[in-house]
Amino acid sequence: MSQALPITLPPPSATEDTTPGRRTFSPEYKLKILTECDAVTEPGGIGAILRREGLYSSQLVDWRRRRAEDGIHGLAPKKKGRPAKDRKTRALEQDVGRLEREVARLQDRLRRSEIIIDAQKKLSELLALLPPMPAPTEKPE
Repeated sequence: MSQALPITLPPPSATEDTTPGRRTFSPEYKLKILTECDAVTEPGGIGAILRREGLYSSQLVDWRRRRAEDGIHGLAPKKKGRPAKDRKTRALEQDVGRLEREVARLQDRLRRSEIIIDAQKKLSELLALLPPMPAPTEKPE
């Protein structure tokens, strides 16, 4: 009787990604699938193609819509995320932010100045209502 030696596999490296990634499809592949689905005449044929390729019907609907809008160029992958801003736009946005802060600071300063001016007007009106004070006279000693 021969003894089977246990097979040991090396552990996956730390840099190796073991999680499955998202599939991406080339525009040519999408066009091939769309033309194949468009040529189907018997019932259940499209479902068979989708099962064979491991696709969802929503993907097929999306690809058809994008092909109708932009032709084969619509099937190309689109860039993800927020579009990058150029340096000039970023500089202008920084200037706008700085100017908005300055306007807010000046508006606050104006508001405080108006409060002080109103208080000075009221004080002046009150002082005008008081009878004039006699001039101080020197007392002889």
